[in-house]
Amino acid sequence: MKRIYAGICLSISLLFSCQQKAGDFQSLPADEFATLIASPEVQRLDVRTLAEYSDGHIPGSLNINMLDEQFESVADSLLQKDRPVALYCRSGKRSKKAARLLSSKGYKVYELDKGFQSWQQEKFEIEK
Repeated sequence: MKRIYAGICLSISLLFSCQQKAGDFQSLPADEFATLIASPEVQRLDVRTLAEYSDGHIPGSLNINMLDEQFESVADSLLQKDRPVALYCRSGKRSKKAARLLSSKGYKVYELDKGFQSWQQEKFEIEK
């Protein structure tokens, strides 16, 4: 009986610990990020500058420059809160900042750990 009760408690705690809270986001390595964005439900967001985006980006990515003072309002006008957002920058610094901001606004956010550089190192598809 104790084992059953312990199993139920463990299951419930795992269920609640896996849910993202506002302000939380998940950083994923390139291979897991690629699996995630294979879903058409996931919104792809490149937060680099337009020049960086033009040099190459993950196919299907929307570009909103994190360094632009209008980032937040543009993101709110173009992204849907009921769909997950998978975002990235060059190395991971700007994307973590953007991920914190968007997740605090209620978006479910996933971030490419180590950025576009890791995507290129893994030789995943790039669009120009």
